[in-house]
Amino acid sequence: MTRYLPSASPARRGRDGAGRLDRDTIRRLPKVLLHDHLDGGVRPATLLDLAAASGYSGLAATDPGALQDWFAAPAASTEEHLRRFEPILELLQDRAALTRVAAECAQDLAADGVVYAEVKIAPEQHTRQGLTREQVVDAVLEGLRVGTARARLFGRSTDVRLLLTALRQAADSLEIADLAVRYRHRGVVGFDIAGPEAGYPPTRHISACEYIKRENFNLTLHAGEGFGLSSIWEAIQWCGADRLGQGVRIIDDIALSDEEPAEGDPAGAAVRTAKLGQLAAYIRDKRIPLELCPTSNLTTGAVARLADHPVDVLRRLRFRVTVNTDNRLLNRTSMTGEFARLADTFGYGVDTLSWFTVNAMKSAFIGHDERLALIDHVIKPGYAAVRADHAGAAFFRREDPW
Repeated sequence: MTRYLPSASPARRGRDGAGRLDRDTIRRLPKVLLHDHLDGGVRPATLLDLAAASGYSGLAATDPGALQDWFAAPAASTEEHLRRFEPILELLQDRAALTRVAAECAQDLAADGVVYAEVKIAPEQHTRQGLTREQVVDAVLEGLRVGTARARLFGRSTDVRLLLTALRQAADSLEIADLAVRYRHRGVVGFDIAGPEAGYPPTRHISACEYIKRENFNLTLHAGEGFGLSSIWEAIQWCGADRLGQGVRIIDDIALSDEEPAEGDPAGAAVRTAKLGQLAAYIRDKRIPLELCPTSNLTTGAVARLADHPVDVLRRLRFRVTVNTDNRLLNRTSMTGEFARLADTFGYGVDTLSWFTVNAMKSAFIGHDERLALIDHVIKPGYAAVRADHAGAAFFRREDPW
C-alpha cells in the first residue's frame, strides 16, 4: 500500500518552481519526445501544397486553419481517429513529399525546444505508388538530416531518430523488424507495433518481437489505450517490450482510495492510498517507461477530462512516466502544449517538467553515453537556467513585504 498526497489545488500551482509557468518559458525548456508519428504531425499548409501539386481533392478544407480544425475535431473512438490518416497517407507516396515532411518535422521540433526525439513511421503505408520500403526509409532519414541541419542554422539543436512501425492488422511485421535492424546504424533506433488493439493482440507479431530481441535491438509496443490490461500484459510478458506506447490503462490495475485528514493536521490535507496489482507493480519495479500522450487520450476518448488523466497518479507513484504528443496535427499539440496543459491542470513547475524530461531521456533508444551527455550537458543546464530566470522574475513580481 502506497500513501501519497493528491494533486495540488490551483492555489498551490507552480509549487516546485517559482510561480506559474507561461508558454514562452516552457518553450525554452529542453524537451524529449519518444512517441510522435511523422504522418500525424504534418503541417496543414504542407498538405494543401502537396494536394495542389498532385491534383488530390480529398482534403476536407482548402484553408490551413480549417484543415487543422477538421483533423483535431474530437473522435468517437481510436479507430475513427486512425481513419483521419487516410488523406495524409494519400499525399505521402513519393520521395520528395516524405523528405519534405521529415525535414519540416525536425525543424518544428527544434523550434519547440525538443532536443531529442524519436519519430515513428510505418513504411508499408507509403508504397502505394511504387516506392520500396527501403526508399521510404531513405527519404525520411534524408529529410531528418536536412531538417536538423536547417535548425542548426537558426541556433536550434535537435537530434531526431526514427522508429519503424509495423501495423497490428497487417502481416508483414517480421519484414519491418528486419528492415529496422538493417538500418540500425543509419538513424533507425528501434521497432514499434501500432494500430487498433481490439482484435489484434500483440502476440500476432511475436516472431517479429523475438527477432528484435535476438538482434539486441529496441522494442516499443502500442498497448493499453484502446484496450486494457491484457494488451499491456501481452506486450510486456510475451513480446518483451522495452517501452509501452501509451500504456494509460495500467491505472486499471491500481486501486485508489482516500483517507481522512490526519488528526491535528492544520492543512487538513487528505491522503490517498494506492494498492498496485501484480502487473502495475511489475511495470513500476522494472522501470518500464510509459509513453503517455495526454492530449491524444482526450482526442480519442480514452479519458474524459485532462484532470482525470492518470498521469499525475502515475507520477506520484513514481512510475517511469514520459509525456508525448502522439500526433501533433490530429491533436493540435506540441511538447510545449502538452507541458503547458499539465502545468495548468496539475500545478506542475520546472522541477516536475524536468523530471518528465530526464525520465524520457533515460528511456531513449540510443547509447548510454549519449543519453548521459544530453542529460548532463543539455537538459539539466537548460532547466537550471530557466529555473533561475523564473525564480528571479517571480522575486521581482512579488508584493513588497514591508
